[in-house]
Amino acid sequence: MEPNFKSTDNKFQLYHADCFDVMRSMEKCSIDMIFVDPPYFLSNGGVTCSAGKMVSVNKGRWDSEIDPVKIHRFNVRWLSACKQLLTDNGTIWVSGTRHNIYSVGFAMHQLGFKLLNDITWEKPNPPPNLSCRYFTHATETILWAAKSHKSKYTFNYQEMKSDNFGKQMKSVWRMSAPKKSEKEYGKHPTQKPLALLKRIVKASTDSGALVLDPFSGSGTTGIAAYIMGRRYIGIELEKDYFDLTVKRFGGINNVDGP
Repeated sequence: MEPNFKSTDNKFQLYHADCFDVMRSMEKCSIDMIFVDPPYFLSNGGVTCSAGKMVSVNKGRWDSEIDPVKIHRFNVRWLSACKQLLTDNGTIWVSGTRHNIYSVGFAMHQLGFKLLNDITWEKPNPPPNLSCRYFTHATETILWAAKSHKSKYTFNYQEMKSDNFGKQMKSVWRMSAPKKSEKEYGKHPTQKPLALLKRIVKASTDSGALVLDPFSGSGTTGIAAYIMGRRYIGIELEKDYFDLTVKRFGGINNVDGP
C-alpha cells in the first residue's frame, strides 16, 4: 500500500486506513520500535472535568466496547500484527489505563514478548474526580517490551542517566499534559505530551531507526520521531485526526528539537 501522505524526504509517512490492512501489507521484521496508544474502551457515558466544566468522557465509536472478551481478543490481534513487524531486537511501548492495560500485559505474556518495564506517567495536575467515590486518577501506565526473550534490544542508558542529572532514571515519569502549543492545529481526546514521546524514542532507538504507530491519533509519535532523526510510519482511521497530523507536521519547524 502507498501512504496517503509522505514528507519530501520520505522519512514521515502517514496512512489514512485501517491499521490491520496496512500492517498486513508491510514487510515483516522491518520496524525497530512501535508505540501504541490503543482504544481504552472507556466511552461508557461517564463524565470528567475539563477547564472547570463537566464534560463527557465519550471519545467516539472507536472507544466504545464493554465486553472484556472482545476487548482482549482485539488487543491480542493488534499485538500479534505488531510482533510480526518488529525486528528481532525491536521493542514496543503501549500506553493505557486500568480499562485496558491489564489485558494488554496478559496478551504480551501470551504472545511471548519480554516485558522490560511498566512506566508510570504521573500527571501533576489531573482533573478532579467528580463523583468523589474514588481517588483522583492521576497516572497512566506505559508497558515497554522486547519482541522476545532473546532480543538484544536498544536501551540508551547513558542518555537517560544524563537527562536525569547523572542518576539512574526511575520508572515513574512526572510530566504535564500536552502544552497549549501542541494543540495549535486541533485537539485529540487522548493526546500525549511531546516530551513523553521524545523520551521514549530517545531511550529505545538510535538515529535512523524506523518507528511505527498503528493508532497514530494526532501524530505526536511521528513528530517526536522525525525531529529526533528517526523515520516514521503512522496509521490513522479517523480522517479528522489524519488531517490534524498533516497540519502538525506542516508546522514542525515551530517544534523544539531534541
